[in-house]
Amino acid sequence: MSTGIHIRQARQEDYEAVAGFTRGTWADREASDYIPEIYHEWIASDGERQRTFVADAGDDIAGICQGVLLSDHEAWAQGMRVNPDYRGTGLSTKLNDALFAWARERGATCCRNMVFSWNTAGLGGSRAAGFDPRMEFRWAHPNPDPGRGSAGTGYEVVNAPDDAWGFWQRSEARNALGGLALDRNESWAVSELTRERLRRAADETRVFAVQGADGTRGMAHRVRDYEREQDGKSERWAEYGVGAWADLDAARALFDAISADAAKLDADRTRVLIPETPRHVSDAAAARIAVSGEPDFVLEAPLF
Repeated sequence: MSTGIHIRQARQEDYEAVAGFTRGTWADREASDYIPEIYHEWIASDGERQRTFVADAGDDIAGICQGVLLSDHEAWAQGMRVNPDYRGTGLSTKLNDALFAWARERGATCCRNMVFSWNTAGLGGSRAAGFDPRMEFRWAHPNPDPGRGSAGTGYEVVNAPDDAWGFWQRSEARNALGGLALDRNESWAVSELTRERLRRAADETRVFAVQGADGTRGMAHRVRDYEREQDGKSERWAEYGVGAWADLDAARALFDAISADAAKLDADRTRVLIPETPRHVSDAAAARIAVSGEPDFVLEAPLF
């Protein structure tokens, strides 16, 4: 039972208890949970726009989650984990309620989360806590390649944020994704893509507008590149907030430009958020781009 358990802000000294029940979160899928590695960084960076919560059971920690403000009206919920000894008691809803109250007090009008499509327990818990389905996506992984570009496709790819924005506004991808793209600050979060974000990306990272005789036919933008430890070795990743295109040739031109851009960054790996639709996934496959095997789901809860 969750009776007698209270929700409070997480502390550094909670680490061993939290790590103890999160290390085996996805043991049945041969996947490791990131929380034991990121926990101390989470606690150190908590502040007005981020809060990590734990469910304190007295001599044990029964659960954990974190809330982040992505914009003046968008909150993000992540890292929801319940200690197996306390599952089935409604604890995830209690943690989410505390996170919602915190976000609402800071002006957020909605809160979203991301759940792997295979994680039926997580999906059920999210729905019980008040989240409704918003959209689904996959990751495309073009290989960094300095020899790739838009030559021979009939398209030119330019760093033009307003053209990219115009295409995004009328694209099938925007409709499928509900206007959301990979967030520029949180690597496992999505938020509303705006014209201002694309203009900032054009100045700070890169925007891709695929242009041809019929106007702009595709777009993407890079949100970040960084070093990441993977299986004991360091890898450089380049991440792109969204990929949208009108036809297969435009998709090929777009992925070629992204491959060349990632190569300039000396990236080892990439990921590009694309809509989970038959056309987008099959276009990426036809362009010989690796695509993740399963989609991810984004859910949203109103806070008003």
